[in-house]
Amino acid sequence: MKTRTSREADLSAQIAGAIRDAIVDGTLIVDERLPSEAELAEQFDVSRPTVREALKRLAAQSLIRTARGAFGGAFVRRLSYEEAYGQHITTATLLLGMNDVSFETACEARYALERACAPIATARRDPDHLATMRAEIHRQAQPGLSDESFCDSDVTFHRALVDAAGNPVLSYQLAGAVEAMQPLMNMITFTARSREEIVGLHTRITDALEARDAGAAETALHALEAYTLTLGRGVMAARASNGAD
Repeated sequence: MKTRTSREADLSAQIAGAIRDAIVDGTLIVDERLPSEAELAEQFDVSRPTVREALKRLAAQSLIRTARGAFGGAFVRRLSYEEAYGQHITTATLLLGMNDVSFETACEARYALERACAPIATARRDPDHLATMRAEIHRQAQPGLSDESFCDSDVTFHRALVDAAGNPVLSYQLAGAVEAMQPLMNMITFTARSREEIVGLHTRITDALEARDAGAAETALHALEAYTLTLGRGVMAARASNGAD
């Protein structure tokens, strides 16, 4: 039986969506070979170039891989957490930027997620995680460090905290919170913040992880959240005041 698609819509996108749904729901499993271009063209009642475009869309999403030769074709690809990070971060950044998420909402979500990760990180952190966090603290304390580099270091520090939990699902979920929310929050607060204050709070967090003290880690994250909120509110109030003048 042929599967017909609407001629009014983008056929290649519809075909890619149908195949993607089959991969997501398990109808097509990892390493399974997809039907040939000719077979897909027959199934969807479209031309082979349309099928080819659909396959390109799926390859761009890292959902399929292609191989040449007698045993070649298109195969369902195993997607790793690391490969998915970039797409997740991009989506989170777009959602925050396009939907006018308030600073306080982003701050609340980001620190709630990170605090949930902290107890696991204190139990599982290894010397490499601590070394990364200490190195970023040292970097942040350098007087000649640019604002952009300080923000990059801030993200790396919190990424190490998340990764210390040793849970790839948490790392994936928090990638958007840390690597999408943190830069946007830094853009708002960088003119008002005290680097010395942040270095001090980062040191408290790292000391807590090294001591495997989950309570101290959560307390330090609460303090960092409160400080960030205070900065954000101050910046917003100043902007509102300047706008009213």
